[in-house]
Amino acid sequence: MKKIPSFTIDHNRLLRGVYVSRKDEVGGDVVTTFDIRMKEPNREPALGQGALHTIEHLAATFLRNHPLWADKIVYWGPMGCLTGNYLLMKGDLESADIVELMKETFRFVAGFEGEVPGAAPQDCGNYLLHDLPMARWESAKFLHEVLEQLTEANLHYPSCEVQ
Repeated sequence: MKKIPSFTIDHNRLLRGVYVSRKDEVGGDVVTTFDIRMKEPNREPALGQGALHTIEHLAATFLRNHPLWADKIVYWGPMGCLTGNYLLMKGDLESADIVELMKETFRFVAGFEGEVPGAAPQDCGNYLLHDLPMARWESAKFLHEVLEQLTEANLHYPSCEVQ
């Protein structure tokens, strides 16, 4: 089988950041998939499942209610490797286009207090798997260490050339 594009990125050199993972045409519209990489793959511990699940609930709720971007949000969800999230948006977008949106999103999660939206048995298939304190901590860490200090290396995938 042909290797899918996301498996051709050199994860040994991938930094935390905001990356365009792919662009697809769907019904005449471009859908841009972003890799919101919160952890350096294979070099630092993955996100805890409860924290990542809570980040998913809070970020998806925030983004789908955003006054400027809500109509462009297609999907927000965790990566299977537990090192970040995928954000799918309508439009032919670049990483730099959504930096401020990601800062707002992670500020929201880092400062969230109260009941996590959708964390009830009737709303969620695993409602007990939430960890708001760690979701806040991980979001603040990503916000301060990465989003507020972005360089080109955090916005573009490393080349696939063997080093």
